[in-house]
Amino acid sequence: MRRLLLLFFLLFGISGARSNAVLVLSFFNLSSSAGSSNLDWIGESISEAIREGLASSGALVHERETREEALRRLSIRPGATLTTASVIKLGELLDAGQVIYGEFSVTPAAEGSQSMGSLRIVARTLDLQGFRKGPELEEIGALEDLAALERHLAWEALRLVAPRAAVSEEEFRRNRPTVRVDALENFVRGLLASSPEQKHRFFTQAARLDPEYSQPRFQLGRMFAEKKDYRVAAGWLEGVKPADSHYMESRFLLGLCRYYGGDFAGAAPAFEAVARAVPLNEVLNNLGAAQSRLNQPASLDNFRKALEGDPADPDYHFNVGYALWKRGDFAGAAESFRAVLERSPEDPQATIMLGRALQKNGPRPGDPNSDGLERLKLNYEETAYRQLKAELDGK
Repeated sequence: MRRLLLLFFLLFGISGARSNAVLVLSFFNLSSSAGSSNLDWIGESISEAIREGLASSGALVHERETREEALRRLSIRPGATLTTASVIKLGELLDAGQVIYGEFSVTPAAEGSQSMGSLRIVARTLDLQGFRKGPELEEIGALEDLAALERHLAWEALRLVAPRAAVSEEEFRRNRPTVRVDALENFVRGLLASSPEQKHRFFTQAARLDPEYSQPRFQLGRMFAEKKDYRVAAGWLEGVKPADSHYMESRFLLGLCRYYGGDFAGAAPAFEAVARAVPLNEVLNNLGAAQSRLNQPASLDNFRKALEGDPADPDYHFNVGYALWKRGDFAGAAESFRAVLERSPEDPQATIMLGRALQKNGPRPGDPNSDGLERLKLNYEETAYRQLKAELDGK
């Protein structure tokens, strides 16, 4: 799914007009003390804090996975020192309007001190629309205050690159409580880990160390949802806070988990909350599916809205046909099932349902062959949606 987003941005780059999306790169470690390489995670933590601060405020920001894919395409090793030319290449590849990058250094505390050391962060911005470098942003403080330093830096970056999305520092701080340094470290090491087992261990530790920390909860919820452990996934996803940039995606996944767990009454409001803010075709479709299982009349309207958004998708045609068939509109249902078979001729379920519609053979309560045939969508593409909306609004 994330690679599809990279393809989306590459295609939009053909237009020649640079987008408003911001690319945040990992910060390079300039620390010179022994064992300083063990602090490389801080560079990713700074990057993630800025990205999260921008995205949760409504600014268009590239996801970390999209950035990593771009690095692979350019054969740039993660953590490598980037020249200005490399920064420009990455930004151009992703059609970013602005790039945020920089470095940090940690000075060890004096022997016998209770401090973890001092931290200096320098952030730079590059406006690719006018090829201008922006002012440097600097944060200096104790390493144990990393979360607070990152939060202030994220707010400063928001004011600089997305002033329309900026709020007061007090409001920005209120929505983002300070996170323990050890929880931050475990979360970031989870992002950087290569195996699912390592990711699970680090994310779980981060959530345990700071129960109010939302981001590891989202990652754990997504991991368990991918493994189809919907009960555990729902437990994690329910703890994702509204200020988290992945809040809407967490509601979408929560809706899926509840749906597959048979809790249709719980799934419908989860999808509905997303549909109000991000009316994606897949969200409207899934909302319709949950409503259909609850025999709510609004299901057909939402299925039709999803179909209007993407008439080429056979699943949307199927769901409209299925809703019409359940209502006894056999002629309308037959038309929709024919549309499915025009797009997917080998669909056995659509073939059977077309036959039933033509024979005017309606639903029978408790029939396993005709109950619960609604088709769900599993992918959630909010980033592409917001990018497309911004592109269209700007024209």
